[in-house]
Amino acid sequence: MHILITGAAGMIGRKLVARLVKDGKLHGQTIARLTLTDVVTPETPRDFAGAVEALTSDLSAPGAAAKAVAARPDVIFHLAGVVSGEAEIDFEKGYRVNLNGTRALFEAVRSAEFKPKIVFTSSIAVYGAPFPPSIPDDFHLTPLTSYGTQKAICELLLADYTRRGFFDGAGIRLPTICVRPGKPNKAASGFFSSIIREPLAGQEALLPVAESVRHTHASPRAAVGFLIHAAGLTREQLGPRINLAMPGVSCTVGEQIDALRRVAGNKVAARIRREPDQLVQRIVSGWAERLDAKRARDLGFQAESTFDDIIRVHIQDELGGKIAD
Repeated sequence: MHILITGAAGMIGRKLVARLVKDGKLHGQTIARLTLTDVVTPETPRDFAGAVEALTSDLSAPGAAAKAVAARPDVIFHLAGVVSGEAEIDFEKGYRVNLNGTRALFEAVRSAEFKPKIVFTSSIAVYGAPFPPSIPDDFHLTPLTSYGTQKAICELLLADYTRRGFFDGAGIRLPTICVRPGKPNKAASGFFSSIIREPLAGQEALLPVAESVRHTHASPRAAVGFLIHAAGLTREQLGPRINLAMPGVSCTVGEQIDALRRVAGNKVAARIRREPDQLVQRIVSGWAERLDAKRARDLGFQAESTFDDIIRVHIQDELGGKIAD
């Protein structure tokens, strides 16, 4: 099996590569080749017996997508994109990368006339307020940000190209992935991770929104599981609605902080400082708070059941089980 991962140098991309290399197989088929592409050169995984090609490219650039799919991969995990806050600040870049890059990839596959499985990472930013108490699977798409609009358009393209038989697509609407390791990025949702990550590392974190803000989260470990599970779903299992919301933990920021206090203690939780940010507040106010995600759960997608569990995953996977004093 040959697998292409776009956005392979990103956090989820790196973790997906590591999981695939560790497993050696995807749904029973041996992985013989990996093609990894991103705007910065992806790392070549160690201890992988198969062939690896690492490409440095922007899929929206002429010819880049065609080069990425030239070897006709069996499965494509499309993770490449500009994050929410950056897409809102830089309108042109957001549409160029998130929309044009995705369309270029789909067109490259269509032109090459092969039919891979494509797993597309969408976002719950495709939804927009006002919301019901819990968003059902058939809730309409009314994004309130450029990022959400770009993802919604790509979902429609994914569904249409799949309907036409150009490839076999599956779109997963990720909740906010938390706790993200490493340095903060330009995602408007970044504070959800930083208020946990930095205090656990002994550093101060800034909270730009009110503690009453509610959102839905899943760990990076769960996100990788979503991608792998989606790659194994058949067209018959998904039916005509191939884009679906993933499960996660719905909680307020205050409940996140309470979970941090339970897992790591009062001293760690006290490292959070309140500093309101109007742009972040405006973006987050238009996001979904709670998802029903019944279809995803019925199809076998799994996430953590409590935010305490999400924090423990971060401590295990990123901190070697240790918390800074």
